[in-house]
Order: sequence, then C-alpha cells, then structure tokens
Amino acid sequence: MNASQVEGAARRAANSQTLDRLARLGLACRGVMYGVIGFLALQIALGRGSGGREADKTGAIEIVEQQAFGTVLLWLMAVGFAALTLWQLSEAVIGRGQMRDRAESAGRTAVYALITFTILSLLLRGDHGGSTDEHSKDLTAKLMDLPGGQILVGLAGLGLIALGAYWIHKGWKRRFLKDLWTGQMSPKVRSLAERLGLAGYLARGVIAVAAGVFVIQAAISYDPDQAKGIDSTLRALAETPAGPLLLGVVALGLLLFAVYCFFEARWHRV
Repeated sequence: MNASQVEGAARRAANSQTLDRLARLGLACRGVMYGVIGFLALQIALGRGSGGREADKTGAIEIVEQQAFGTVLLWLMAVGFAALTLWQLSEAVIGRGQMRDRAESAGRTAVYALITFTILSLLLRGDHGGSTDEHSKDLTAKLMDLPGGQILVGLAGLGLIALGAYWIHKGWKRRFLKDLWTGQMSPKVRSLAERLGLAGYLARGVIAVAAGVFVIQAAISYDPDQAKGIDSTLRALAETPAGPLLLGVVALGLLLFAVYCFFEARWHRV
C-alpha cells in the first residue's frame, strides 16, 4: 500500500459517521476519567486521602472497574478511547491545520492509545499497568542510561513545561473554542463552555509545568526517583507554600474540565 492509498483510507475513516459517534463517546469517557482524577485530587486536598488509589488515569480506571457494571463501562471506555486514537491519528496524517495542530494530534494519538492499552490490559489480563509515577521514573531511568542521558531528561522536562505553558496560553486566550461548533450554541451555553474550558486548561497547564520542573530536578540530581507522574505532582502541590488550597483549586479545575469534555462530546468539530 502506497502513501496515497494510506491517506485515502485515513480520509475515509475520518469521514465515517460511525467513527464520529464513537469519538464523541470517547470524549465523554475522557470527561469521566478527568472527573474521577479531579475527585481524588480534591479528596487529597481536603486531607481525606484517596483510599490508597493513585490520582491519575490508572486510579480512575480502577475506580470505574469497581462500580456496578464496571466491566461494561470499561469496555465502552476502551471502544471510545480506541475511536479517539483513530480520529487523532487521522488528524495527524491528513489534517488540514497547521503543523502545530498536527503535532498535537500525534501527541494525543499516543496518549489515547496508551489509555486504550491500559484498559484492555485490565479487562483481558487483569493487569492495571502501573501508575503514571512508576512510568515516569522508569522512562527517566532509561533515558539517563543513554549517552547524554541527563541532557535528554532535561529536554523532556523543558518539553513538559512548554506543554503546560501552551495549555495555559490556550486556555487564557480561549483558543479551545475554535474546536467547538460555537455557532450552534446559545449565548449562555457558549459562555459556560468558555469558563469550563478556561478553568480546565489552566489546571492541566499547572500540572504539566510542575511535572516538568520535577523532571528537570531529576536530571540535575541524576536521580530518576525525582521524576513524578500525575499523582505525585498533585500531592507535591499540597506541599507548596499555598498548601492544600492550591491543590484544591487545581482539583476543581480538573472537575470543571471534566464537564467541559461533555460539552466537547456534544459540540466538538469531529
């Protein structure tokens, strides 16, 4: 199969009504996942702990599993995130946006594929796949073993900081609105979507910047254990001078972003 045939197949998949509906299901599942993470983070901020669960995607998947009809819900999430993977892959391959937009779609493809793999591993093998903290430390250790490993880890940290800054900028400038069919919204709904997206992108940006700082610290100290995933990054925010208040604000932002994901499921330009 040559390049033109691959592109043609990608276009047909991207224009599929079935993929459109399944991708919207995936966006709703994304909202569920962020909602659970935000809830766990809020519990930590309030000093109630998280019941031994990680406040990250793995912890969210475990909580869904333990609910009534949890297995059915996980299969729906697996289908939804697989559809999101295909959708973002098609955007990365044939997207008509700027190179920056296509690069962002490629990054989302990797994230959604990993979430899909994690859910399927749990469903088919009972394997929870490990927390984001474990993955961060393992990846950092592997990078440090390479020639120039400290530099590579430092660059990865700078990349996370840049991603966080991009999310903060995207939220502050309301750039996320271009992804929605805002013309189909009433003024009140559009205003609500704008506020939810703003809070959500700011919260995600803060987490990414903080995680990037920890990765750079790992590079400087040559200690992979300094690298932190989502859970440890959230807990570390509670140890800053602002204390649990900062974590509480970030947790609230994640909960609001979860609601925004449901707006995306309804009005996103899939």
